[in-house]
This record gives sequence, C-alpha cells and structure tokens, in this order.
Amino acid sequence: MIEESEFDFENRIVSPEPIKKDIEEELERSIRPKTLDEYIGQSKAKENMKIYIEAAKQRGEVLDHVLLYGPPGLGKTTLSEIIAHEMGANCRKTNGSAIQKPGDLAALLTNLQEGDVLFIDEIHRLSRAIEEILYPAMEDYVLDIIVGKGPSARSIRLDLNRFTLIGATTIAGQLTAPLRDRFGIIARLEPYSNDELCEIIQRSSMILKSPCDNQGAMELASRSRGTPRVANRLLRRSRDYAQVITGSDTPTLNKELIDTALVRMGVDSLGLDELDRRLLKMIIVSYGGGPVGLETLAAAIGEDARTIEESCEPFLMQLGFLSRTKGGRCATDLAYAHLGMTRNGQTTMFHLGK
Repeated sequence: MIEESEFDFENRIVSPEPIKKDIEEELERSIRPKTLDEYIGQSKAKENMKIYIEAAKQRGEVLDHVLLYGPPGLGKTTLSEIIAHEMGANCRKTNGSAIQKPGDLAALLTNLQEGDVLFIDEIHRLSRAIEEILYPAMEDYVLDIIVGKGPSARSIRLDLNRFTLIGATTIAGQLTAPLRDRFGIIARLEPYSNDELCEIIQRSSMILKSPCDNQGAMELASRSRGTPRVANRLLRRSRDYAQVITGSDTPTLNKELIDTALVRMGVDSLGLDELDRRLLKMIIVSYGGGPVGLETLAAAIGEDARTIEESCEPFLMQLGFLSRTKGGRCATDLAYAHLGMTRNGQTTMFHLGK
C-alpha cells in the first residue's frame, strides 16, 4: 500500500483551481493560446463563436453578451481573452466576489471604451443589488445612479460605451433567471478527451522548450482529469524533475521520465492524488464501504466538507468510484479494484504508475 505523507491540500497538484503563485500565473499566461485557431478542443463552442464574432464584425457591432459555464480549469478565462483579441478589443477582468458595492461596478463600466470586453469570473457571486444595476447596462448601455438620500434623492442616467460582458461560472444553476436571460450567447465547456489534452501538452511543451513525445504526452493526458489546467501544471512539474534528472535545461520528456515524476508527486494512473485515495480508503476501511455522511467523512479525514464535495467527489463520481445515496457516500467495486482491495478486507499491492 502507499504511504500517505504530509500533503498540502490547499494547493493540490491535480486541483482544477488556479494556484495563487506569481510564477505559476505567469507560466499559465505564457502558454495560453491567443486566437481561436490556436485554441484546442471545445470544437462546438469554438465554431459557433467564430460565426458570432465574424457576424458582429461584418455588421460593425459589438459582440452580444456571452455566458461561459462548466467545471473549473477548462479555459473560460482563456476563451474570454481570445474573444476580445478576435474582436480587436481590450479585455478588463474582475471577479464576482470582488464587486462589493454599486460604486465598484459603476467604476468598471464607466471606464470601458467602445467595444471593450468586461470579463467577470464567478459571476454567480454577484449580489442582487449589483445585478439590478447590471441589467440596464447590459440591455441599453446605460447606468442608473441614485444621488442623495431621502426626499431629495434623484436618479441620474449615464450613457455607457457599447461593450461585451463575458460572464464565467462553474455553477450556472446559481445564476438568477433575469441575469441568465440577458446573455445572448451561452456556451458550455466540456471536459477534454485524452487526445485533445495530448495535443495541448505537446503544444505547451514546445513553448516551454521541453518537447514531449507522443507516448509521454498521452501518459500525462490520461492523468490530467480531463482538464487543461491540470495537464499544463503536471507538465511543468514533470519538466522540473526531468531537468534535474537529465541535467539539461531543455530536457526531452518521455513516458518513463513523466511516469517517474508523477509517481513521486503522488498522482496515480487515473489522476487520483493522496486526498482522493485517502477519502476512498476511509470509506472502505473505516466504514465498510459506506454509506457514510459527508460531515462525518470530512471530520474523519480532517478536511473541509466543501473541499470534498467540490474538489474530490465530482471526479471520483465521474470515474464511477463513488456513489451518493440517501444514507451517504459509498465506495463502488471499481474503487476497491483500483486500490487493490476487496470487500472481505484483503488488500493487494497497488502501484501508482500501474
């Protein structure tokens, strides 16, 4: 069995959320595609977007407002930057949780130039008061501001430059109907196939000057949880290992080097890390395979319930390793098999790279 070591749960190597480090953010930006032609995957959304952009440019209009939704790490921010680039516009970026007061939104909107793109990540976090101000801005390009208080209060209407709002969310169901209905273009981003991830990895490896052969790229792709952000992060860490092992500043990555690096990082053949395996083992060993409640499980492994629900469970359920029942979470036969365990309590050897 694998020895569980001390683990940084907040910065999991397989997390689809961005890691908040300046050097990581810089590297992430450097390998992002700049045009739709460079953008790999999401063929349906990409082809439709090409048509919408071309039609808007032919009419001399701004692009209609766009809502992008789907799991984290699939390229919503990248696609928003590409849309702005294709429209020949500037892209202003913010986060829904950062807009706390109506004045914050007013400052953003009044500083937009004609045709600019305003990207709001996690747009579902906007408060209702902010949404009310956003409605006329999206529909009529005007901003209604209340000046004064009490009987002397009056409303001032400011004209705004025409702009395109791009909203991104991982939870489309949390958007209010009035806000969702004001987006003229809605696109869902889907998890990537291994072939698409392989192509992304090979492109990124050339930019990072550490070329990766096809077998190595496919090995990385199969462990990347269908997410380009995870694939690129694993690629960068594999490059670090290869650089030290080979002594070259521009190492060529192959399957053997990548497998060695990922095993040392605790990422197994399907992309599970120590937290995923610890969760499954707790259900199997301590609770007989389940069912066990979320709060009980979170307390047992010393992890936040929200982290388990949002970061671990979706992928484990996608693999068929975990099921939710009225009584709680249960480990499936596939989970037992992957961990080399059986329901009668016997354990077989389990290797990360196999």
